[in-house]
Amino acid sequence: MDIDYSKLRLDGIYQQNNEGDLMLRVKIPAGVLSAEQGQKICDISEAFSNGSLHLTTRGSIEMHWLRHENLPQVSRMLASVGLTSRGACGGAVRGISCSTTLAANFDITQALARRLHRHFAGNPHFEGLPKKFKVAVDSGYQGARHLIQDVGLVYVGTEGDVNHYDVWIAGGLGRLPQAGFLYQKKVAEESIIPLIEAIVRTYRKHTPPPKRLKFLANTVGEKRLRELIEDERAGAPEAFPFRLLEQNLTPSAASATPLEFPVFAGEIPAPTFRRLAQIAQSSGDGFLALTADQNIAFIPESEQVRAELQQALAQNELTPELDSTSASFRICPGSHHCKMGLAPTRDIARQLLGALGKKAKNLGWAISGCPNSCAQVQLAEAGILVTGLVKDDDGQRQPRFALLRRTGDALGTPVGEELDLDQLIQAVADLG
Repeated sequence: MDIDYSKLRLDGIYQQNNEGDLMLRVKIPAGVLSAEQGQKICDISEAFSNGSLHLTTRGSIEMHWLRHENLPQVSRMLASVGLTSRGACGGAVRGISCSTTLAANFDITQALARRLHRHFAGNPHFEGLPKKFKVAVDSGYQGARHLIQDVGLVYVGTEGDVNHYDVWIAGGLGRLPQAGFLYQKKVAEESIIPLIEAIVRTYRKHTPPPKRLKFLANTVGEKRLRELIEDERAGAPEAFPFRLLEQNLTPSAASATPLEFPVFAGEIPAPTFRRLAQIAQSSGDGFLALTADQNIAFIPESEQVRAELQQALAQNELTPELDSTSASFRICPGSHHCKMGLAPTRDIARQLLGALGKKAKNLGWAISGCPNSCAQVQLAEAGILVTGLVKDDDGQRQPRFALLRRTGDALGTPVGEELDLDQLIQAVADLG
C-alpha cells in the first residue's frame, strides 16, 4: 500500500525512517492531562509503540515506532478520553503551550490555553497553513518563551474580572532563529481570539510555503506586517465575550508547593508514567502537568496533599533516573527516534554529565539533535546544537556542535562552533 506521509502530518504523524515506522504527537492543552488520559496513552504505547513516551518542550507527548495499520485504533483510543493528535504536526495551529507550569497564575493561563485549544485545534479554518503556527500562553516573562512563538501571550495582570496579556508575534527558532516583537500591550482576554484569527489570516494570505510568520515579518517589515494584520481585523469582531467559569483543572501553583518529578531527556517508560497517573488519581486531584523542561509535575491543593503525594512516590519506589545534584537537560529525541536527528542526544547528554563542574551543573541545559532546535537551545543558559555531520579519517560521519550561552534578554548565541565531541566536552568542562 502506498502511503502519502505528507498528508499524515496534519494528524500529528511523522515518518521516522524509510521502514515505515511512525511518530505520533498527542496535543495536551496547557500540558495538563487527567490520570485517565495518561493511562490511556500508556495503553496505546504498550500495545502499539515501544512502551516508552517522549515528553516535549511544548507539553505534548510523542509515541514512536507506530505502524500505519494501527493508526485508526490509536485515534479511537485517544478520542475515547477527549484527546487528539490533529494539528500537532504540519501546517496548522499547533498545541497551545503553557510553559510556566510551576509559576503563580498558572490557573489563569491554563484556562486561556484550553479555550484557545478548543477554538483552533482541528478547526479547518486554521489548517492548510504555509507551515506550523505556534501559540503559547505564559504567566510571566520568566523563561522568555514568548520570544520564539508565532504568537506569544504573556499574562500581565487582572483588572476587575478581566485578564490582560502582552502579545508578541513573529518569533521562531530553526536554522534562522529570530526573537519575536511586542505587537500590543495589555490586550483584554476576550480580544485574544479575534486577534490571533487576524494574524493567522494574514499569515495564510501573504506567506509562501513552507515559511513561518517570521519570514513574512522579515520580508515586509514590522510596520507593514502591522498594517496587514489591522486590515484583517477591520470588520471582524473586536471581542468574543464569554462568561468566566471555574475552568482551571489544577489549583493555583500558589496553593501549595508544586511537586516535580524529573524525567531525564523527556524519556519515560509507559509503566512509570502509568504509576504516576495512578498516584495523581489516588493521592492528588487526578491531574498531571507536563513542564517545558520535560518533567512531570503534581500541583496539589495543599501542603498536606503534597506530603501524601511524596509518600506515595516513595512507597511505589518511584525515583528519578538522576538525583537532584545532576544538571537539568532539555533534550529532543535526536537520532534515537527522529528522521531529522543528526546525533544521539541522550547519549551525548550522559557523556557531558561527567564533564560538568559545580558551576556548569547549576545552569539550565538544552541539546538539539539538528538545527531545527526543538529543544529550544537558544533559550537555555547553556545550549548545544548539532549543526551538521563531517566525515572523519575513516570515512565515518561525525556530528559537529555549537555551544551557545544566554545571559541577557535576547536569544542565546554561539561561544563555540564546529566542535567535535571531544572539543565539546572540553568546552563544557571549561565552564567550571
